[in-house]
Amino acid sequence: MCYNERYQTSNPKHHFLMRTPLGLFITIGVMLLLDTYIFQAIRTVSQSLSPKARAILYAVYWGITALAVISLLLFVYTDHNFLGKRVRTYLFATLIGLGLAKMVAVVFFLVDDVRRIIQWAAGKLFFNNTNAERMSGDGISRSVFLSWLGLAAGGTLFGSLLYGFSNKYNYNLKRVPLSFDNLPASFKGMKIIHISDIHSGSFTDKKAVEHGIKKILAEKADLILFTGDLVNDRAHEMEDYMDVFSKLNAPMGVYSVFGNHDYGDYVRWPHKGVSKEQNLENLKQVHANLGWRLLLNEHVALERNGEQIALLGIENWSNKARFPKHGRMDLAHPGSEKYPFKILMSHDPSHWDAEVKPKYPDVDLVLSGHTHGMQFGVEIPGFKWSPVQYMYKQWAGLYEDGSQKLYVNPGFGFIGYPGQGGHHAGNNGDRAGVGDG
Repeated sequence: MCYNERYQTSNPKHHFLMRTPLGLFITIGVMLLLDTYIFQAIRTVSQSLSPKARAILYAVYWGITALAVISLLLFVYTDHNFLGKRVRTYLFATLIGLGLAKMVAVVFFLVDDVRRIIQWAAGKLFFNNTNAERMSGDGISRSVFLSWLGLAAGGTLFGSLLYGFSNKYNYNLKRVPLSFDNLPASFKGMKIIHISDIHSGSFTDKKAVEHGIKKILAEKADLILFTGDLVNDRAHEMEDYMDVFSKLNAPMGVYSVFGNHDYGDYVRWPHKGVSKEQNLENLKQVHANLGWRLLLNEHVALERNGEQIALLGIENWSNKARFPKHGRMDLAHPGSEKYPFKILMSHDPSHWDAEVKPKYPDVDLVLSGHTHGMQFGVEIPGFKWSPVQYMYKQWAGLYEDGSQKLYVNPGFGFIGYPGQGGHHAGNNGDRAGVGDG
């Protein structure tokens, strides 16, 4: 999950607010100021309740705030491993969700406060006190409305995030017919399964993952392509899932590439005596043990009935400054010119606009992942939106520019937030994509 890297690193300088007493004080102070601001809106909308009901509501609200502060202290100053992986994951995600929901709500409250300041100033400058008071009185209903609207928006977001907890293993396949004029006749009707962003370190339900793999195998694809981020950080995260993912097979093979998380850039090394460099070598061996052909800035020929196409695979290459550029098209592409059709596996979709289209117009189809649709998006007929679209122009589904095509898979797994929020046509849409050549 591309947006979660800021939460994954263990480098202290990236966690100043979480690693020093002053930083922690500032963080908690900001949280309390935010909660106090929101509380004013709660008081506004709760005036019609009985004193007892208001007391209960206020107690619940500040009780949640107290639990959030205590949880933050636990994460910073204790060995929170005692909570267990599942509890830690959900607790952390809930804290992040609460913070996001509150920030959304505050936008509406700020609008109301700015409106009232302008109204007050206009009353003082241009109207007598009676008119100013009348305007102020007229503004009360508007304040109540905006308070309700802000609380509803924040509550809806938080509710969607909570719903997403139950949706993270809801695997669905999206069938995408693709047509190319230059595809050799022998490859017409070829079925490709495209998988991306497994993130095995986030899994807590092996049977659910097995169910997803069974769905893929039931498609009886000719070719399976995986576009990176097998783990969150460390190769050993795959230990419990080797028997699951090794079941993936196809007549034309299973091919894979690295994503940004596979390099171990977001944790401290060494870990349990393993260096960062050794971890990467261990991960390469994991791909081999799975029976997957890992492509490291190279291409291979795929043959069918005597005809051939090229499959290129590069290491992570991103046009975003905070993600690595290990990919080498200058190594992968030479020699592929002789093939009439080319598929490129490249983890980060920003590679398409930045390098593939301007420099390699003979690459027909690019398969990417990385964005996860930010694990929160809306995709219904006629409407498609996710917060990640403001960072990635191509973030989910099929994109075309002339004869070239890009397909971005939102991901098989998840990271940071243990869920799939929002609403997608067909539930989670294309957690695994199926392409028919």
